[in-house]
Amino acid sequence: MTPLADRMRPQNLSQVVGQQHLVSEGKILHKVVQSRQPFSLIFWGPPGVGKTTLARVLASELGAEFHEFSAVTTGIVEIKKLIEEIRLQAKGTSPILFIDEIHRFSKAQQDALLPHVERGTVIFMGATTENPSFEVIGPLLSRTRVLTLQSLSKEEMEGLIDRALKDKERGLGQFKVKLKPEALDFLIEVSGGDARMVLNTLEIAVNLACHPESGSTKNMMVINKVDIEEAVQKKALFYDKHGEEHYNTISAFIKSMRASNMTAALYYLARMVEAGEDPLFIARRMVIFASEDIGQAQPTALVVANEVFKACEVIGYPECQINLAHGVVYLSSAKKDRSSYEAYFKALEDVKKYGNLPIPLNLRNASTKLMKDLGYGKGYEKYSKEDLLPEKLKGKKYFG
Repeated sequence: MTPLADRMRPQNLSQVVGQQHLVSEGKILHKVVQSRQPFSLIFWGPPGVGKTTLARVLASELGAEFHEFSAVTTGIVEIKKLIEEIRLQAKGTSPILFIDEIHRFSKAQQDALLPHVERGTVIFMGATTENPSFEVIGPLLSRTRVLTLQSLSKEEMEGLIDRALKDKERGLGQFKVKLKPEALDFLIEVSGGDARMVLNTLEIAVNLACHPESGSTKNMMVINKVDIEEAVQKKALFYDKHGEEHYNTISAFIKSMRASNMTAALYYLARMVEAGEDPLFIARRMVIFASEDIGQAQPTALVVANEVFKACEVIGYPECQINLAHGVVYLSSAKKDRSSYEAYFKALEDVKKYGNLPIPLNLRNASTKLMKDLGYGKGYEKYSKEDLLPEKLKGKKYFG
């Protein structure tokens, strides 16, 4: 069954909850609908505040074709194929091309959209949770208008919940649900202004645990705070790239590769990719892992990890998940040797402990006559086998 949040999506601007600075009379999106002259837009805001909804509503209000893609699951090749089909059809009104999580596209992928946006083959609309100034290339950004969306207020969330509980056709009205005040407050609090989360959690709570209210209508059901807590735990795979689960998953990923457990490493990689984790974040950790955990045992690991990073940077999702998987298999199966990593940190301990110890005179740079007179560089031999450490550290061994 379609989730409650999708069923309750507004069908027109008047049904949109929140974002009144964009949709109310006289504001930009209201003017777009009135003028019937859409232009390229990027919707920027936190999850679940209506970015996709506004794009769909605009298309509906304007009577425009709407083609929706996700940068996580769709490659530029598929989009270019669609654009070519649109170009050949050459209908009067340009269709809307909506790309969710546009920041997941690489620079090259974003570049590929430019000529079609410039020619007006499509009206481009994108959605992102990241600052477009940093995540969207300048040429594309200059051809679009960025609209900032805000988290929904407590009052707006209450309105959403009330509408969902009363709507018998699309919502939960057929259940005759009553939400206790403490359950309502907790539901709004844990959702953090995310309309999608608040509605889908509410639906799970209704399906999981509804209790007949004593003395009320026979079919009346009550949702308590405990029901909401259970629903939050039962939600589908949770992954907050700024929260605890983000760090738990990347930790499990690294530790699985360290243990040469390829199966587990691929599983945690798949979880991160499916959740929309930045591929460069994953690849960056793989580059670090190649030196920290593999090091001298297989020096080519660093070469492979760097190439995976470059591939992710150039190609982007969804294709670069294959490059990530290739790298994970290679790094997991490689021999492990942390001696370089451990040797460096032993040296670092001495630097922190003793500070800047005097460098032996024969290793100093004799760039002036005075320095030469003082003995700088005197006795230096290119391939000397003598101990070259400062006097206090003579005899120390960090590696080997």
